[in-house]
Amino acid sequence: MTQERLTMRKIREILRLKHEAGLSNRAIAGACKISNSTVGEYLRRAKAAGISWPLPEISEDELIQKLFPEQKAVDEKVRQMPDWEAIRKELRQKGVTLRLVWMEYLEQYPDGYQYSQYCEYYRRWKKARVEPSKHREHVGGEEMQVDYAGVKIPITNPETGEISEASVFVAVLPASNYTYIEAQASENQSNWNNGHARAFEYFGGLVRIVVPDNLKTGVQKPNYYEPDINPAYQELAEHYQFAVLPARVRKPKDKAAVENGVQNIERWVIAPLRKRTFFSLLELNQALQKQLEWFNNKEMQAVGRSRRQEFEEIDQPNLRPLPEKAYEYAERKTGRVNMDYHVEFDKHLYSVPHLLIQQEVEIHATERMVEIFSKGKSVAVHPRNFRPGRFSTFREHMPANHQFIDKVNAEQLVEWATHIGPNTAALVSAAIKSRPFPQQAYRTCLGILSLAKKHNHVLMELASQSALETRTYSYSALKDELDWLAKQISTPIVETLPLHENIRGNEYYQ
Repeated sequence: MTQERLTMRKIREILRLKHEAGLSNRAIAGACKISNSTVGEYLRRAKAAGISWPLPEISEDELIQKLFPEQKAVDEKVRQMPDWEAIRKELRQKGVTLRLVWMEYLEQYPDGYQYSQYCEYYRRWKKARVEPSKHREHVGGEEMQVDYAGVKIPITNPETGEISEASVFVAVLPASNYTYIEAQASENQSNWNNGHARAFEYFGGLVRIVVPDNLKTGVQKPNYYEPDINPAYQELAEHYQFAVLPARVRKPKDKAAVENGVQNIERWVIAPLRKRTFFSLLELNQALQKQLEWFNNKEMQAVGRSRRQEFEEIDQPNLRPLPEKAYEYAERKTGRVNMDYHVEFDKHLYSVPHLLIQQEVEIHATERMVEIFSKGKSVAVHPRNFRPGRFSTFREHMPANHQFIDKVNAEQLVEWATHIGPNTAALVSAAIKSRPFPQQAYRTCLGILSLAKKHNHVLMELASQSALETRTYSYSALKDELDWLAKQISTPIVETLPLHENIRGNEYYQ
């Protein structure tokens, strides 16, 4: 090979896409932005060296030595140049590849060019010929093109009248033009990835290649030759085992099917709904799906058949089966475990084993579950809870002395509150009972008691009574109520002294 050797990342991707995703050499070449001949050469070398996927546990140097063993120089010989025009005609036939015609060439000329040189000469001949642009033929079940429609649909909040705009995700199978759409609240990473998953469910199978535009949710860094795929999007690709082949910058023909599909969706699906008012995303999607069914069953004028008929004949038989485990997009975040062995995600607190206090953990959150990892190992799995400021706690995560209700501490807190007044004691007791585990309320109770250092007992009792009536058993709510009461009362409040035989009273001095 005369060209510069590929990086190990490229070599790994070639082997993964060939042996795991089962792509053709041409498809791998497109996904990796390298020539078809280079893919073939590296696969040939890997086969000769006995290297498959996953890669064996050897160093990069050993792998390079296996792929590129030293070869003795051979004398250059005058070789028979193939008839490139005849070969071009052969390649137009279904199932005929460049490697096949090269093998037939070697049978006729055993001393002919090796495959890499053969391909290089063919590329040079084809480039010099400069063929005019022609329609691209798509293989059934091979590719899906995705994008967002340019038109957004308004959704009206029935309570406030506020209007928000929903984006429309579009996925097209270019071989049949069979289309899937859905409305999304925003064009974020979660909606983008989950839109792909729902499209695969709608189609009932998987393609081998997905062609997105250069959106941030798909391509992290657009580049004409080697775009960087968004890591979250790459995880989706690995779950469904497809190759991501982003459309080249300023090359709309790379995703012509979805460009045309978006235009058709805007005309035949979105435009007919323009006079309707939608009050929820669910209502909008129900209307879109009904209109989509009509669209896919409508006869295409140029073909004389519907998209569904084309799909059932061309795409459906060639789709790969869906994986057993459904895909779920997971938000990722790193956090540090608090002293109370809980870690915060989206303003909710989830418990982890107490031995991880002050350690950094990684949080993976889906729409339904929150899983917490320490050094790559799963240490806790909780149902997702969207209530801010609350705790999700497993008893087994507590230290031994916390796994039993500590009645002494709870009783002490209530006893201290009785010195302020009965309402304050009742508030502290209610705060303790409101939590699944009393320990979770201890800091709240200490905060309530600390307010008595700044406010007199009469105000504390009034504020506690108000908190009990509204069932807001929190330090911040009580503090706000005390601040409000202090502003409302202009004259200082004198506490009533208790009756006692040693207290004479003001009548004594008259």
